[in-house]
Amino acid sequence: MTQSTLGFVLHDVARLMRKRFEQWARAAGLTRSQWQVLAKLSTHEGIHQKGLADLLEIESVTLVRLLDKMQERGLIERRNHPTDRRFSLLFLTPQAHPLLQFMRTIGEQTRVETMADFSSQEHDQLLQYLDRMREHLLTACCQPVDEFADLEAGEVTHG
Repeated sequence: MTQSTLGFVLHDVARLMRKRFEQWARAAGLTRSQWQVLAKLSTHEGIHQKGLADLLEIESVTLVRLLDKMQERGLIERRNHPTDRRFSLLFLTPQAHPLLQFMRTIGEQTRVETMADFSSQEHDQLLQYLDRMREHLLTACCQPVDEFADLEAGEVTHG
């Protein structure tokens, strides 16, 4: 039997949480990509398409297709930029707000299912550990990787 690695377990838990969330989201007729657009736009209304694409870490052309579908559905609207005609600004429509609330509710339901038999202490501890891991990785991601250019046969050397 192969022992699970931390990276595999974290990835698999995140994948399963997304899968469960998507099961709930299908009832609202939204894809995960559309939900992510709504969620980001709810905190960044008035942003232009390139800025939203950057926040979502997707290509602008991919976002345009999503926005077109969501605009057809009446969930978002594009408004002309007040000073630059090359840009349109993105806003949620009144129709999007109940859907956004529903999505938050099913997000919470997914979290409840995920942590079903955890005590509040275990829940808090897990979040503390994950926060620490995230901080370590944020720091590491700001460091150059050229120190590890001499990797040979799986050995890590520091310069």
